[in-house]
Amino acid sequence: MAAGLLMVGMASCDDMFSPALENIKDENTMEIEANFADQILGSAYILMPYSSTPYNDVATDDAVSNDLTNTWLTMAGGAWTSQTGVSNDNWRDRNASIQYANILLQKLDKVSFSANENLDLMFHDRLRGEALGLRALNMYFLLQNYGGIGTSGDLLGVHIFTEPFDATQDMNVSRDGFKACLDRLLADAEEAISLLPDTYVNLRSNSEVPQKYAALGVDMSDYNRVFGATTHIRVCGRIVAAIRAQAALLAASPAFEASGMQWSMAADYAANVLDKIGGVAGMDDKGHIWYTADEVKEPSDYTDQKEIIWRERAGNSISLEEDNFPPTLYGKGRVNPTQNLVDAFPALNGYPINDARSNYDSSNPYSNRDPRLGLYIVTNGSSMAGSTINSSVHQPVNDNDKDGLNTESGRSTRTGYYMRKLVREDVNPNPSNKVEKPHYTKRIRFTEIFLAYAEAANEAWGPTSGGSHGYSAYDVIKAIRKRAGVGLDNGDAYLESVKGDKEKMRELIRNERRLELCFENIRFWDLRRWKADLNETARGMRIEGNNYTVIDVEQRKFSSHMIYGPLPYEDVIKFSNIEQNAGW
Repeated sequence: MAAGLLMVGMASCDDMFSPALENIKDENTMEIEANFADQILGSAYILMPYSSTPYNDVATDDAVSNDLTNTWLTMAGGAWTSQTGVSNDNWRDRNASIQYANILLQKLDKVSFSANENLDLMFHDRLRGEALGLRALNMYFLLQNYGGIGTSGDLLGVHIFTEPFDATQDMNVSRDGFKACLDRLLADAEEAISLLPDTYVNLRSNSEVPQKYAALGVDMSDYNRVFGATTHIRVCGRIVAAIRAQAALLAASPAFEASGMQWSMAADYAANVLDKIGGVAGMDDKGHIWYTADEVKEPSDYTDQKEIIWRERAGNSISLEEDNFPPTLYGKGRVNPTQNLVDAFPALNGYPINDARSNYDSSNPYSNRDPRLGLYIVTNGSSMAGSTINSSVHQPVNDNDKDGLNTESGRSTRTGYYMRKLVREDVNPNPSNKVEKPHYTKRIRFTEIFLAYAEAANEAWGPTSGGSHGYSAYDVIKAIRKRAGVGLDNGDAYLESVKGDKEKMRELIRNERRLELCFENIRFWDLRRWKADLNETARGMRIEGNNYTVIDVEQRKFSSHMIYGPLPYEDVIKFSNIEQNAGW
């Protein structure tokens, strides 16, 4: 890990600085130009590890790509190495973001934001809290990507940096242990939460000013200037609490259980987020369709739907639809859901389709199913953007036949399915009449934290106990399935049948997590932290007339050591004290 990380990151963001970097501004500029401190933190924000594109789902049993040059497809086919993987940019960007945060933290006490002492204090609190929150965020993603068993047999993390480094610093140092990294993350998160408001909203009266500021004479106007709604997409207390819950779930999981994180503590961290919205009672009724036209806010809107904990700023775009609409809708059909994922959706009555009580009909496989199947996946004969999509096997005769299985290389489906989730059907990619609509990248949403709680609570206390909390894993899963429209006519008899069995509830929770979070770049990491099967063949459906035949589409070739990712080859070769994860 070279000291040049800072320069790599700064070279890509020099438009943040005024005057430009060539004018030799450095971190000391903060002491005379307070806005430069915020710009340094802005560089940490630019390097966010989130994407609106479901990129790594195509390396799991949930999807394949019809772009045969896709790097994740290549990895899943057995070509993942420490030199050819996709992790090097993440290693660089996470550490660069931490470097920016550390620069701010080192200089912050010397920066004056206002002659008004109270305003100055609040700006210091907010920026320090944001920087610590971002440091925790980046540590979480580093541990998820690079934490693993070293060649020594120990569970290792990454390097802990709490001070900025420069070109003279010795970087040839050993990795810190996973537990030490986790402890650093939790400490940063705790302090950040103590400094930041739970959310950024405009107060309506002086009586709402937090006591620690009210005691100093801060009024509503000054408070809103620092912590008001215009700050809404920056790190706040509940965002940091959600990151802490994600990290705890990772650490408690089978692949990282040597960290010492207890399932009960992971459940408590998730509940800390959920209790503030009333637990299960606060679940958004439309949380499973957060990406749709009715739910996405306009770019100028500072408010969020109940489902969203953190998102990027909204903006008009069309790229998701251009990439993922079927060819007849002027798309490239890039992400193709698998038969594996389709089969994971239960019947409408809640029973898995391999259970006779589901009444599953293999000759009419998409009827009488979990409504989320139709919401998330385009199946043969279903409607999308006002058109009927025919993904069966047929030879192209005219433009209406382009959506068929393997009809058009690089554009049509390889599995018989197209992705519906994430896209807006009121967007039009037609080159002669393009219509863009607001989108935003979801970073964290409440359903993910509900599912984290369910998983951890089930492991800690069993399906129906909530420990010290007023809701259990069973309560969460029942609410999620009810929201989806599953098991409404029979009281969700399947859920009732497994609520006394921890192992069966674990299986159900993992499946609900798979369905609710599909195409959100989560399953690739879930399978690894669970030590689950990484090599399930990706399958599709071949439809000819009334005949439905399941076909193999893509073999997965992951070795057992690949539950942990590799550190970048260049750094391990360059620095002799950096221990690679075993097997790489």
